[in-house]
Amino acid sequence: MSQSPATPPSTPRGFGARVLDTVERVGNRLPDPAALFLLLMLLVWALSWLLSGVEFEAINPATGEPIRIVNLLAGESLTAFMANMYRVFMAFAPLGVVLTAMLGLGVAEHTGYINAALRRMLSITPKSLLTPALVAVAVLSHVAVDAGYVLVIPLGGVIFYAAGRHPLAGIAAAFCGVSGGFSATLFVPSSLDPLLASFTQEAGRILDPALVVNPLNNWIFTTTSSFLIIAIGWFVTDRIIEPRLARTAVDGDTKDLPTMAPLSDAERRGLLWATLAMLAALALFALSLLPEASPWRAPPDTPAVVAGGNPLLVAQAPVMQSIVALIFILFLIPGIVYGYVAGTVKTHRDVIAAMTKAMGGMAYYIVIAFFIAQFLAGFNGSGLGTLMAVEGADLLEALGLPMWMTIIGLIVMTGIVNLFIGSASAKWALLAPIMVPLMMQLGVSPDLTQAAYRVGDSMTTIITPLMPYFPLIVVFCQRYVKAAGIGTLASMMLPYSIALSLLWTALLLAFWGLGVPLGIGAGYGYPAGGG
Repeated sequence: MSQSPATPPSTPRGFGARVLDTVERVGNRLPDPAALFLLLMLLVWALSWLLSGVEFEAINPATGEPIRIVNLLAGESLTAFMANMYRVFMAFAPLGVVLTAMLGLGVAEHTGYINAALRRMLSITPKSLLTPALVAVAVLSHVAVDAGYVLVIPLGGVIFYAAGRHPLAGIAAAFCGVSGGFSATLFVPSSLDPLLASFTQEAGRILDPALVVNPLNNWIFTTTSSFLIIAIGWFVTDRIIEPRLARTAVDGDTKDLPTMAPLSDAERRGLLWATLAMLAALALFALSLLPEASPWRAPPDTPAVVAGGNPLLVAQAPVMQSIVALIFILFLIPGIVYGYVAGTVKTHRDVIAAMTKAMGGMAYYIVIAFFIAQFLAGFNGSGLGTLMAVEGADLLEALGLPMWMTIIGLIVMTGIVNLFIGSASAKWALLAPIMVPLMMQLGVSPDLTQAAYRVGDSMTTIITPLMPYFPLIVVFCQRYVKAAGIGTLASMMLPYSIALSLLWTALLLAFWGLGVPLGIGAGYGYPAGGG
């Protein structure tokens, strides 16, 4: 791939570019992500010790008791830490997601299937539409929850590199769609919709035991949001990020990455048969979903189904819980078929070697994941996260702001909490019992509160190293630019975060101001018709 010449020293740098350069320099001087999470864990321990004796008046909504900080340096806490260390590591959900998906992706990449498929796709995709197409696919990946992190983001770099563009720009664009627009849905509801709605409903029933929240209560808003995300990703990538990256040389190991060379006859045959195999597998899978008694469906008595959720789309549905396994299989099958037809695989040993190579590339992430898991376990177990959420909610209530400012305040508070707690469902499980009843008392419907949460939950995820997948994205960047670090990724994503914060908030306020329905069975005021 030819690189653009570095910007001459005499070329003036604008204020925005200097700010991003500063963010990159400072961020890259931070410790290695593994060491950073170790230091943060020690900080949480110290804070838990300092605050463990403080009598807080804030009430834990889950227990109804005053919040008490657990001293993680107490003898029983330290012995529990030692006894549970490996359990905490093994229970770290992103680790299993990443490694399982990468086994199948590793085979598809090693045999050449992904290479050939991308070259074919790029040959028919106008270069000018590559960015919005990538962001749209990234937003659509939300149907598979976290699959986009291990599937779409690395492919974003590969696709841009194969098209002769800077690969880090492709990673940034895909990261914007997958994580920055995590709450957007491109027409198709994701499993996050019924999951969040179930928390909203339970929280609202603290005040109104008869409250029912439709799982698609934000569907119109999140679908509209997807077009905003695509526009933001397109503009920021092409006009801000990629021009800035022209000064960054690609010096990583790219010898095995796709090029734009025409497909050979063997590659075309392999791609044809591999694609047919994947389509056949998808068709058989789709047929297995159709029967009412399909084991892929959630049982009829599942609370989310009783509330009106689709038994195939609720979080408890076996099909939703099998997304990672499906990714593994649906890339393994065409990868193997392509390899045998194209001649890149001779025996089953070549398939096992491809999986081994894929796991070797994940070694660094496994190390980081160990320290992330220990930090999160300590932070959640200490009670510090609950204290932060409750105190923030109390401050919002005490300010007595106009409704539009209250909505903004909720978004901002969620965005701040999001810097420390990455899981969307875990955050809402914590915040919903606080914010939903509070906003209901202020005349705001649970549907609007949930929509505001979803905006705040997405806009800062892409700039915090504490997000569990953030170190993995750094690893993807280092494949192309060896010196890439936390600062490199944070500086790339900061313009997206700012644009998302301003424009997505404005979109929600426009929905509220114009009375556009947020979703099915949703309203703005509480009780219904109020507000």
